[in-house]
Amino acid sequence: MNAPLSASATPRTPELFGEQFANMVNHAAIVAMASLGHRLGLFDTLASLPPATSEQIARAGGLNERYVREWLSVMVTGGIVDYHPVDKTFSLDPAHAACLTRSASPNNLAVTARFIPLISSMESDLLACFRTGEGLSYSAYPCFHEVMAEDSHQTVVSALFDHILPLVPELRERLNQGISVLDAGCGRGLALLALAQAFPKSRFTGFDLCEEAFAPTRERARSLGLSNLTFEPRDLRDFRQPAAYDLITSFDAVHDQADPAALLKGICGALRPGGIYLMQDIAGSSFLENNLEHPLGPLLYTISCAHCTPVSLAQGGPGLGTLWGEEKAEQMLRQAGFRDITSQRLEHDPFNVYFIARNGEGRSS
Repeated sequence: MNAPLSASATPRTPELFGEQFANMVNHAAIVAMASLGHRLGLFDTLASLPPATSEQIARAGGLNERYVREWLSVMVTGGIVDYHPVDKTFSLDPAHAACLTRSASPNNLAVTARFIPLISSMESDLLACFRTGEGLSYSAYPCFHEVMAEDSHQTVVSALFDHILPLVPELRERLNQGISVLDAGCGRGLALLALAQAFPKSRFTGFDLCEEAFAPTRERARSLGLSNLTFEPRDLRDFRQPAAYDLITSFDAVHDQADPAALLKGICGALRPGGIYLMQDIAGSSFLENNLEHPLGPLLYTISCAHCTPVSLAQGGPGLGTLWGEEKAEQMLRQAGFRDITSQRLEHDPFNVYFIARNGEGRSS
């Protein structure tokens, strides 16, 4: 019989496992409270103050002291905030602030913490999914588009000009000259907004299933007077626009679709000769045994179970899941008709992979 695969070689005893699991429960509680603190701006407030009492911190943040004091107790016992008993003051070490404040973006881990309470809020709905095999619509998830937009701002928007565009050497020049760009599954559309502002000669379009996702950004574009950016609610399972775009992007979107294979085939056909498809997705393997040491493996599989798989199944999709994996992604790109495919990682972002694919019809000048 094959030996079981495990990410840990620690001898198994009830006592050791009980201690390990108790630590997990503690850490889950800390992360849930860290998400709350992020949303309330408490980490930013702490970073802006010298050692301060709970009253001073609450006053600076415009919050109730009793709740702030209890939150601080979680952070102190969790090893995140320092406590000085003599004068009963609290402080946030600069090394911790570098991982938990808005000024630390794109390295703000408190943004990632927001996935935990979001997933927990779906427990009752997921119970039904497990029993029926049915999925969940995007609208079933509270604040989902807000959470994804904040996460995307860290991983994509903040890295767009210095790291992502240079993955394709000629791309910035072509955007300056003026090309037609589509973001398939654009979500909030913040990347498109940044691109439309930076490259006024190019034309940008965003498609997403849910209009409420990009509605705030559409209004922002109007207020900025941008005439080169449009958004459209669209179900991408029947995407067909032959030779319409010079650049198509998808940021962490393909595996959630109702028909990812059809979408990729449509994208390949929608590129003009010399067109480029830039697809960002989660870095990881299609095989569980290869993900045992993945630093965010449990979180990514949890997001997959609680969100990516249900929303795909709800649309009649295959439920590829968050960790559909790089092997499967490249295979599906080739089956869609792409022939020139490379994948790259960014040094500052080990959790995502970027595929650059061309439709094999030659490069434009």
